[in-house]
Amino acid sequence: MGRLLEGSEIALAKLITLVENNPAGMTGVMPMIQHRLGKAFCIGLTGPPGAGKSSLASQVIKALRSAGAKVGVIAVDPTSPFTGGALLGDRVRMQDHYLDPGVFIRSMATRGSLGGLARATKDVIKLMDVFGFDYVLVETVGVGQTELDIMQTTDITVVVLVPEGGDGVQAMKAGLMEIGDIFVINKSDRPGADSMAVQLQGVLQMNPRYASAMPPVMLTQGTDGKGVAELVEAVRARQAILGDTDLEERRREKRNLEFEEILKWAVVEEWKGLAGSDEKLKDRLSEVVEGSKDPYTMLREIFPYGCIRPLTD
Repeated sequence: MGRLLEGSEIALAKLITLVENNPAGMTGVMPMIQHRLGKAFCIGLTGPPGAGKSSLASQVIKALRSAGAKVGVIAVDPTSPFTGGALLGDRVRMQDHYLDPGVFIRSMATRGSLGGLARATKDVIKLMDVFGFDYVLVETVGVGQTELDIMQTTDITVVVLVPEGGDGVQAMKAGLMEIGDIFVINKSDRPGADSMAVQLQGVLQMNPRYASAMPPVMLTQGTDGKGVAELVEAVRARQAILGDTDLEERRREKRNLEFEEILKWAVVEEWKGLAGSDEKLKDRLSEVVEGSKDPYTMLREIFPYGCIRPLTD
């Protein structure tokens, strides 16, 4: 831990690997870093596959670095349901930053997690925060309309869309429209970008979430950086609007949700341990598996006191 606080990227990489492979590894780390958290501003970048998020992220990194900010990047790729592997190809589009000491890029696989994020993403954000990055950029898989995890993980969310491919219709559906602080139409040199912007603004005006303030709708080109300076300025403006009070309130909500997630994980892990070692539980579980007893009745019998404990005679 001392090497992490001293700025060792090797220590950071090793700790990230630890929490990826073993979530319980953070139980020994968190007490040492909790008081140092909250300095980095975390930006989520999400949207449908093929929207050019990785190329746009590379341009955002470049703009932030030109202003002297240190940037940590978490690029999440989907895990194959067949082989369990992941391409981790986002790093190819960010190769211009490999030798920059002010940028740290970590690719992560979802490993079966839903919502476009790897399970360990929140812990990795904490480690990057403590390491001393000014900004942490999280690029998600881009699973589409159900990608609410990113809103519950980052300080602001940038939703990236493209003019073609039916995104005009997709944008009108609830999922992505509920999570964005900034909306970006990337690849704006393609036909339909201006029309898409008008559609988005119309839909946003009807959303109660944005009754007090409309989020900006911006046009960018991730390949050449057009519009990226304006996007970064919009991020900074949003950061300033949030201020310390609203930002802390957002983070309080995220910490509450995170605790519930950890609690669920801990209960499931305890159950797996007991079910694997307690013969009585194995026999009772077989009743549910075979269909002779419904799971709700079984839960009432197993949790008579509201907690998991081995069955006794």
